[in-house]
Amino acid sequence: MTVRTLNDAKVATAQRLAAVVAQLNRIVVGKDEAMRLALTCLLARGHLLIEDIPGVGKSTLAQALAGTLGLRAARVQFTSDLLPADILGVSIFDAPAQAFRFHAGPVFNSVVLADEINRAPPKTQSSLLEAMEERQVSIDGTTRKLPDPFFVIATQNPVEQIGAYPLPESQLDRFLMAVELGYPDAVAERDLLAGGDRRGQVASLPALADPPTLLEWQHEAAAVHVAPALLDYVQALLAATRGNTGGETDAGARRGLSPRAGLMLLSAARAWALLNARPMVLPEDIQAVFPSVAGHRLAAGARAGALQARALLRAVALP
Repeated sequence: MTVRTLNDAKVATAQRLAAVVAQLNRIVVGKDEAMRLALTCLLARGHLLIEDIPGVGKSTLAQALAGTLGLRAARVQFTSDLLPADILGVSIFDAPAQAFRFHAGPVFNSVVLADEINRAPPKTQSSLLEAMEERQVSIDGTTRKLPDPFFVIATQNPVEQIGAYPLPESQLDRFLMAVELGYPDAVAERDLLAGGDRRGQVASLPALADPPTLLEWQHEAAAVHVAPALLDYVQALLAATRGNTGGETDAGARRGLSPRAGLMLLSAARAWALLNARPMVLPEDIQAVFPSVAGHRLAAGARAGALQARALLRAVALP
């Protein structure tokens, strides 16, 4: 296959992805960058954490993304009394068969919306760790594979709200990206008020893709070229986050980014490049995704982490 053919294929994919973003923007208005980051996270085979106050469209975004891509989805409302079995499933004794029968939980869907994940206690939060990392769950001594693609979108309320449990660093690290939606601007809010609640439109969204198509897009994203000079740039960014070693600081800063975080950054940059019909990663692709990939690993809170990540981008020279 020639270079021109490869480029034409990426342009065709980017056009289809642009249609996906456009449909999402009709449901969650005024949040184009957040929509593109969410889709980038899915293309990079990661998981997404959305941190914000209630009522800004976190759950609507997740449901619209699943419907637009033709993925089977499940929503789990995390509460203080939620148990791991409510997420993973449970084995129930079948008297006629004289055997235990496994009843799969909502985690056995391509898209799992963990709504208000930090309202559940740590034991329940941790039930997703294996699923998010290994894409499988181990129950009663049996390992069961999860669907492919598999995407967790978790929403969380600010930790200062009553009844919220902060996510541990091991859980945060499972999320490729963390984003904050925020309030819409005046024009988008007026459009939202005039059009009414958009959640009712989610069920009627036409599917613009299906699981095999999404897997193809993920493979295309993973194949986007990264030049050695950009690997130097990523290493410089990683080194900059490790400037203050020694663990937590009074300001809530965490340890520097790990090598795995660097790999996740490259995966996100490749997916962002594909979204923009580019056959190779450019510095601006890394800069576009870096705050969302690094923020929740650098500081407590999506906004504080993103600010710290942007300061690092200004401090580290381009290749």
